[in-house]
Amino acid sequence: MKGSVVDPMETPGDVRLDPPIWRQPAEWQAAQAKLRLLLPLSVVLAAWYFEWLLRSGRVGNPVLFGLLVAAEVFNLVQAAGFWWTCWHGRDREPAPAWTGPLPAVDVMIPVYNEPIDVVAPTVAAAVALRGAEVTVYLLDDAGRPELADLARRAGARYLRREGNAGAKAGNLNHALGLTRAPYVVVFDCDHVPDLRFLEATLGWMQDDGVGFVQTPQYYANARSGRLASAAWAQQALFFGGIARGKDALGAMFCCGTNVLFRREAIEEAGGFPEKSLTEDFELSILMHERGWRSIYVNEVLAQGLGPEDMASFVSQQQRWARGCLAAIPAAIKADLPWRLRQQYLLSCMFFLSGWTFVLYMALPVIRIFFGAQPLAGATADQFLLHFAPYFCVSLLAVAVAGAGAYTFDAFALLISTFFVQVLSTMLVIFRRRGKFVVTPKHGVDGPQPGSVLPALVVMGFLLAAMAYALDRSLTAASLNNVAFALLHLSVLVVGSWSAIVGRRRSTEEPVAPAPERVEPVRAELEKVPA
Repeated sequence: MKGSVVDPMETPGDVRLDPPIWRQPAEWQAAQAKLRLLLPLSVVLAAWYFEWLLRSGRVGNPVLFGLLVAAEVFNLVQAAGFWWTCWHGRDREPAPAWTGPLPAVDVMIPVYNEPIDVVAPTVAAAVALRGAEVTVYLLDDAGRPELADLARRAGARYLRREGNAGAKAGNLNHALGLTRAPYVVVFDCDHVPDLRFLEATLGWMQDDGVGFVQTPQYYANARSGRLASAAWAQQALFFGGIARGKDALGAMFCCGTNVLFRREAIEEAGGFPEKSLTEDFELSILMHERGWRSIYVNEVLAQGLGPEDMASFVSQQQRWARGCLAAIPAAIKADLPWRLRQQYLLSCMFFLSGWTFVLYMALPVIRIFFGAQPLAGATADQFLLHFAPYFCVSLLAVAVAGAGAYTFDAFALLISTFFVQVLSTMLVIFRRRGKFVVTPKHGVDGPQPGSVLPALVVMGFLLAAMAYALDRSLTAASLNNVAFALLHLSVLVVGSWSAIVGRRRSTEEPVAPAPERVEPVRAELEKVPA
């Protein structure tokens, strides 16, 4: 293959060229029907638990009781927001066909330090996009000669700016100032677009009120290991049941990649916010505030790479948590309809959940070492009788909303990285500026215990409390607290396992890329000889 940069047919391991695994509209509708059947049961069980929790005489240690009630109310609000969102879920009909001459579209692919083999298929597929007069821009924020050569070979244009102020947002704003097409597509450099991307999204732009069209951020490497699978399960829940509901409520926000913008909407919002770690989220607030509408197309139209090791996952989640928590004031102050403001606040405040996990894990330790507990006049059996059904149905609802994609590993991963949300909250409160960090595209195989050090410390406290309680006495009360500590410990071990033992690569045989996906990509990469 003389003069080519990379040959996708010679690298069948590039899972971004495989057919995506994604639910069909009928499956989402079936999941939503089941979810609606669960709602009455969830309401009854929530009332059953809170009526018991808030009875007179239930207060043990006042401080612990107050913290417990605050945590439970927070989670109840999050659950209510989840039900509200998912209840409205819908799938749109295919985008209307574009009428008239094909419009010009600028496709922007920001790059920093990602490997060339990750970037090349994305550029090649973008150049081959159908349905518009496409100009692809490779936005190099590191000044790498090999990227300039890649752009030349693939038929894309290469843009390099002085410095890299504003990170990805600054890179995009620089490119916006040098281009002029009325529509702009942004792909992260690891997200290989389907050649139908514009055919499936551009038709919505014939409605002059639409500011952007978002599609799923799909992790094609979900089968590469346990952590990658759990990370994708979390994404699948959001881009499935939750995003479908947000779209119906007019509250879908931009997720930074696989998105089509109207240039006028970006310019009216003042460009991509360069002081935010989640420029996409804050840009969405600005565009919605100015009356622009959003569209969500629930179809995988680009395939990317999710984090494959714990350090990468923690880095990604910390950036998202800090960015969204820092956006709370903007969401509160924005001139938005009530519905949109509440949706934005629900999304932001999800990243406060880690504080409730800390409290739940601390309670049995405090009870064992100090004898203090939040509840009085209640046995463990009574607590479980009222709490367990409410909690289990809540977890079941999450699993159903994800149409089976959300797994226990995904839940355990969320719990075991509680410290990300706690640290992010503190950094936002104390106004510590964050640095935009690109999520690594290739995982590390060895153990990474340092990436979950806070979780390991909590495991140590739980083990010490259990040993202390069992050594001191074997009363029913101590055994109940040991059981709760063991439950928390088990979840933390499951969630942290990939960091403790290292990544285990999938033993599945690589799937040959689909010819209809590969051939146009290879043809574009072969087009220009060296």
